[in-house]
Amino acid sequence: MSTADGPTARFDAFVASCPSRRLLETIGDKWASLVIVALGLEGRMRYSELSARIAGVSQKMLTQTLRGLERDGLLTRTVTPSVPVRVDYELTPLGLSLIETLRHLKEWAEAHMAEVDRAREEYDRKNDSAGRS
Repeated sequence: MSTADGPTARFDAFVASCPSRRLLETIGDKWASLVIVALGLEGRMRYSELSARIAGVSQKMLTQTLRGLERDGLLTRTVTPSVPVRVDYELTPLGLSLIETLRHLKEWAEAHMAEVDRAREEYDRKNDSAGRS
């Protein structure tokens, strides 16, 4: 495994020390995934629009998520001097390259949630009757 840049770089997320694990952790985070999909589907958005679109995300978590995605080069933050100051978020080309994958994952979760709920209920019923908790 190498941490060098460029097309010859080799990363293996199965290796504990591989930096790609940190990226998978970010992309796998529900708030980051939802931010990426929202920006991918709706385009440039203000903080308040993202907050309204992604129900349940706290101000602190949305701020941390946006900073992390900006740090990873997945989105840009544009400040427009005005009164009040306008801040917009938009996916970079790198962030845009994730849209189809994350959109499909979101749609899969929505399409299969009832099956997952049934499996969870069955698992819990079996394990509760067996004395496990």
